[in-house]
Amino acid sequence: MKIFEALRQDHEKQRLLLKILAETSGDTAARREYFNELKAQLESHAVAEERHFYTHLLEKDETIALTRHGIAEHHEIDELIEKLEDTDMSSPAWLRHLKSLQEKVEHHLADEEQEFFQVAGKVLNDRQKTKLAAQYRQEMQQELEAASATA
Repeated sequence: MKIFEALRQDHEKQRLLLKILAETSGDTAARREYFNELKAQLESHAVAEERHFYTHLLEKDETIALTRHGIAEHHEIDELIEKLEDTDMSSPAWLRHLKSLQEKVEHHLADEEQEFFQVAGKVLNDRQKTKLAAQYRQEMQQELEAASATA
C-alpha cells in the first residue's frame, strides 16, 4: 500500500462519519458516539499525517506551500471540533458548527486528493510511498488506541 491509499481510506471514514452525524439530531447516545468517533478519527489522522507525510514534504520546495496550507487547515478543524465540544448537542448551533466542520474537512480532503497527492507523488519515490504508508498506519492505530483509552 502507498501513502495515498492509506490516507484515502481514512478520508472515506471521515466523510461517512460526517454524513451520518449530519443526519442525527438532539443530544442522543448515538450522536455522542458518532461525534467521539469522528473526533478520534480526525485528531489521530492529523497527528499521523503530519508526522509521516507532511514532515517529509516540508523538505521539498515543490510541496512546502501545500504542506503549510494542510497543517493550517488541521488547526482550523481542531478549532471547529472545540466549538462543537463547547456547544450543547441539542441546540441548532451544534448542527451549524457541524456543517462548518463538514465543509472544512471536505474542502481539506479535496485539496489533498486532487492537488496535493499529485505533487507529492512526483517528489516521493515508490519506496518512500510504501514506507510512509506503513508508518502512517502504525501511528494512526496508536493514536486511535490512545484516544479510546482516554474516552
